[in-house]
Amino acid sequence: MHQYILHEVLGNHFILSSSRILFWEEEKALILSDMHIGKSGHFRKNGIGIPQNIFKEDMQRLFAEIQQYNPTKLIIVGDLSHSHSNKEFDLFVKWRKDLPHLEVHLVIGNHDILAKQWYKEANIEIHEDCLTIGAFTFTHDISTCETTPGSYYFSGHIHPGIIMRGLGKQSLRLPCFYFGKMDAVLPAFGKFTGTFPVNPQKSDSVYAIAENKLIRIQ
Repeated sequence: MHQYILHEVLGNHFILSSSRILFWEEEKALILSDMHIGKSGHFRKNGIGIPQNIFKEDMQRLFAEIQQYNPTKLIIVGDLSHSHSNKEFDLFVKWRKDLPHLEVHLVIGNHDILAKQWYKEANIEIHEDCLTIGAFTFTHDISTCETTPGSYYFSGHIHPGIIMRGLGKQSLRLPCFYFGKMDAVLPAFGKFTGTFPVNPQKSDSVYAIAENKLIRIQ
């Protein structure tokens, strides 16, 4: 069973889930980043034995969160896809058609190279650079975004991770939610992804994800 923690930003309430997704209460929106649909299929196509159930497990986690929160919109902060289309995309479109009432917004990431017609057929509204709702802006890679004072930014792209150190030389790198003063970086939703270590400042908040648990680091 997944664990949930409430985190507040600019008077808005975001529920973090150990399933690597968050729910924005005020907008009734689920927010995630870096699903990388098609990645496991891409590797199998090139002769690397990746289990097929990885993608199905990702979709099951997403569907479970949609059932729990009944959101009006789903915001994907880039890299919905990994590369060119394969069978995993057909399964995603089938899933999408089962939820016609749900708005799906995609901020285009560096891996989102599919033709615009595919997104139209999948009923996904795309945003080339960013999506702004109130004081919050969603962009895939914040390093390429011109920030505005007073706004708060959510991004993905780097697949943030935090290194947990144990006795001796033991260490473990875990995916995490990272919240800074002006921006937050979301963990990769797709489990078939790596992580990039972040170095939080004292004023930042970091929540590590370990199996179905959330661990507040600071």
